[in-house]
Amino acid sequence: DFPLPYQAEFFIRNMNVEEMLASEVLGDFLGAVKNVWQPERLNAINITSALDRGGRVPLPINDMKEGVYVMVGADVPFSSCLREVENPQNQLRCSQEMEPVITCDKKFRTQFHIDWCKISLVDNTKQVSTFQEVIRGEGILPDGGEYKPPSDTLKSRDYYSDFLITLAVPSAIALVLFLILAYIMCCRREGVEKRNMQTPDIQLVHHSAIQKSTKELRDMSKNREIAWPLSTLPVFNPVTGEIVPPLHTDSYDNTSMPLMQTQQNLPHQTQIPQQQSAGQY
Repeated sequence: DFPLPYQAEFFIRNMNVEEMLASEVLGDFLGAVKNVWQPERLNAINITSALDRGGRVPLPINDMKEGVYVMVGADVPFSSCLREVENPQNQLRCSQEMEPVITCDKKFRTQFHIDWCKISLVDNTKQVSTFQEVIRGEGILPDGGEYKPPSDTLKSRDYYSDFLITLAVPSAIALVLFLILAYIMCCRREGVEKRNMQTPDIQLVHHSAIQKSTKELRDMSKNREIAWPLSTLPVFNPVTGEIVPPLHTDSYDNTSMPLMQTQQNLPHQTQIPQQQSAGQY
């Protein structure tokens, strides 16, 4: 029912919102503020938890508190003690995360730990109203003269110059570049003859000999018709000496067959009895 234009919000670090709502604790805090401020009327306007202002949940170590914001209002201007938070030296200490020097902090320190860097002082008597009265008109637009629509007849336009700029000029430039590239790629080639003329004769002879030898080796590898020796193929019985028919026909491509085959892949191989050790007799 009574206007309280001067409002101050304190941040108490060692309290929770449930503890602050108790009448005894809130009365002690208002009493401390009244001793510092000396107002005629002093009331608590709002009590908010620090968690609702973006604060973090405290760790369960040493009975840490979440903190609480308490806004109080009074009918008299702020005291000199509360104005000390606006001192440039204290503002500098707050920017450096240091405790500001407040003379009346000892009146709160016994029970309440105030964070003086987070205190806010609001003077509603100095706030200028920004409300502007809306002037309503009659809803009739001013006369702008007679409406003149555009003409229905359109003037003819020549697009020949636009065609030359858009298509003809880029096409001509592309054609010239194509001719230059074709001349460089087709008419300026050195060729094999010029390369051979600039290459030493001994290098050409070596290159020709290597190519000729490679060709002969490939032809020889394709025309193998010599039978494989018996020492490399199990084509006879090692016990009886009986000749076993070959595993492949004459038309079989023997170039892809390995020189030595494992005994597991030979169906006509006869296993030789192994000599037993003397301890078994």
